[in-house]
Amino acid sequence: MKTTRICVIGLGYVGLPLARLFSTRFETIGFDMNPARVAALMRGEDVTLEVSSEALRAALDAGLRCTCDPAEIRDCNFYVVAVPTPIDEDKHPDLTLLYKASETVGRALSKGDTVVYESTVYPGVTEEECVPIIERASGLRFNEEFFVGYSPERINPGDKLHTVETILKIVSGSNDETAAYVREVYGSVIRAGIYLAPSIKVAEAAKVMENAQRDINIAFINELSMIFAKMGIDTQDVLSAAATKWNFLNFKPGLVGGHCIGVDPYYLAQCALRHGYNPEIILAGRRLNDSMGAYVAQQTLRLMLKKGIQVLHSRILILGFTFKENCTDVRNSKVCDIVRALSEYELGLEIYDPWANAEAAFREYGVRVTSDLPAGPFDAVILAVAHSCFEGLDLASLLKPQSVVFDVKGVLDRSLADGRL
Repeated sequence: MKTTRICVIGLGYVGLPLARLFSTRFETIGFDMNPARVAALMRGEDVTLEVSSEALRAALDAGLRCTCDPAEIRDCNFYVVAVPTPIDEDKHPDLTLLYKASETVGRALSKGDTVVYESTVYPGVTEEECVPIIERASGLRFNEEFFVGYSPERINPGDKLHTVETILKIVSGSNDETAAYVREVYGSVIRAGIYLAPSIKVAEAAKVMENAQRDINIAFINELSMIFAKMGIDTQDVLSAAATKWNFLNFKPGLVGGHCIGVDPYYLAQCALRHGYNPEIILAGRRLNDSMGAYVAQQTLRLMLKKGIQVLHSRILILGFTFKENCTDVRNSKVCDIVRALSEYELGLEIYDPWANAEAAFREYGVRVTSDLPAGPFDAVILAVAHSCFEGLDLASLLKPQSVVFDVKGVLDRSLADGRL
């Protein structure tokens, strides 16, 4: 393998673990536009908690550098773009950061360099939208003077078991030689192995397909949960019974947010619409999952009224605000939908989440989240996120003699919960 000098663009939940891993084998620079983020990383501090302080400091000692100065990445020859690709208020793909990253790479590129995209996109974005930006910024010709690959990220935030090196990696390239090179680079650090996709578009499509499939399956279980609730049947009991069949897909009901499952189906839907096809199942699943926060709020209020609890001026505690358990990420958190629905009533609402980035929660949603457990008693408690730190919580101390507990995640003892999905 030729001397490979790697630059990872975007040092978030995806980019930082990847940069740390690459630094064990290659000279690696991490680039991020946020000076505060870069400064913290160079001190060995990762606020996302995806990379431990010990692992980050070891990588820094071994040569990993983080910077926000584009001039410092020009000596690299293998660029990996791992910036967020969210959706806008109208649920349309927002590729602004991806376009800016492509410009940054283009200005740093030299003849013979390779650019690999990891950001989630719909099929065609890499070659049809990002490559022209690189060409304009670099003045180089695609597949003659620079080359491109795509390798969809498979990071699972908060998961310390399935880390980047232990997850099979899909790679692809703009020609056979590039594909082989990308496979070789990734294969030198990924222990789980490499799958070489036949084209960049196939690799792009595989990523959005993975998460759209999960989204649709969870939407189906969420709909069944609503139906069973009307019939007085516990969904968790039904799932336990159905799971005794060897080929049953044991998906759980719940809130579906985050930057992957809650977003990627819209990327696939947008691509379908551009090709003249109306994706009915994909969008139906997304609409149902987007409605679950309001449903949880309505069910909680219904149970309160059933117990004779006055909703007006009541106190409600929400446990958890991040998009998933044991993770600091609040992006596209569907707990916010519970908050919005309950905020329509004149009641006292408090949100407790020791994992959440309170500053990000307020900046993105205008919601105040506390890391200190508020004093009870409350008229209702909603367990929205199954953080492990909630397992030992003295729930009884937070309740009145007549209170409602709604268990969104189905993790509490059944005797403690008045309702659950």
